[in-house]
Amino acid sequence: MTDAIAHHLEEQAGWCRALGSPFTADLLLAMKADFDSGGIIRRLTEGWPGNPRKDALGLRLAGALHHGVLAGDAPDLAAHYPQASPDWDMSTVWPVAMDWLNAHEARIRDFIQSPPQTNETRRAIALLPGFLDVAARWSEPMHMLELGASAGLLQNWDRFHYVTDSWGRTGSSDVTIRTHWRGPAPAHPQARLTVASRAACDQSPMDVHNLAHVLRLKSFIWPDQAERLARLDAAIRLAQDTGVRVEKADAEDWLKARLAARPATGPFVVYHSVFLIYPPRDKIERIMGLIAEAGARATEKAPFAWLCYESESLFEGDKASPAMYARLQTWPGGDVRWIARSDGHVTRVEALEPSVHVALR
Repeated sequence: MTDAIAHHLEEQAGWCRALGSPFTADLLLAMKADFDSGGIIRRLTEGWPGNPRKDALGLRLAGALHHGVLAGDAPDLAAHYPQASPDWDMSTVWPVAMDWLNAHEARIRDFIQSPPQTNETRRAIALLPGFLDVAARWSEPMHMLELGASAGLLQNWDRFHYVTDSWGRTGSSDVTIRTHWRGPAPAHPQARLTVASRAACDQSPMDVHNLAHVLRLKSFIWPDQAERLARLDAAIRLAQDTGVRVEKADAEDWLKARLAARPATGPFVVYHSVFLIYPPRDKIERIMGLIAEAGARATEKAPFAWLCYESESLFEGDKASPAMYARLQTWPGGDVRWIARSDGHVTRVEALEPSVHVALR
């Protein structure tokens, strides 16, 4: 396990650097060096019961430090973080961070027991072409179910502004989603979007009205990414204003109950983003089975759609790849459309031609 943790910290550092966070990348490499030398990181992670990569252990540790900074509990460390020191130097940051970790070991152990939840709103732009396709095909208002919704920020996807190099869409809020878009624009970028109902679930939902939950969400945003922090703040304000609510429930049980009570008319859309990497494989298969059964019962009067943005590891492909795919399947008919390929933060999107096919395992 020690080799797996060391490898994970180094690998995660590479991903953070590729996604535009040199601060988090250098922080994770400092953690790896500390782990290798038997320091506080080794003590905090020794005997870790799960898979460090799947559990995003490095991001849990980085989040614990950022949480202390944001909460005002680590003023010495905060003075060296990017918000206060744009010219930060990890050789100066890490000794202060290490001292704080040593002084708050019990607090850090408690913090890292729960997985990261950033509720990254930029994932909405990978899903948007799928929503637009549904809206263009069926004019009735949509009924929306989101699985693994965290704080539910993506329930407001239809209210966001979308800005790319080649196309855009105006929303009704001050949340702006920007990314670099390569390839064809969505087929129906200005389709009329009408939502009849919204519902969401999560095993450990974050409440946007709870300041402690909001602080935890923010702690997992990488400290040198000011745009992401500002976008999260705007999305939280919007969720508070619109009364977003996420039910605490197991996704399989919740979905089964919701599908049994689905409306008799109008398109019914189940969607999720970076969710199916977390449940065990047998539960993933049961959730997919519920979706397929619901699709088989769909009619033109009551169509059904499954829209997801998930890791390549869920599909045929490289299990170690950080790539994500947006996929839409609609019934009646069960037609599949592969929309786009991107990364966990949707920093740039490669739109896929309709002929591109990636099979589910």
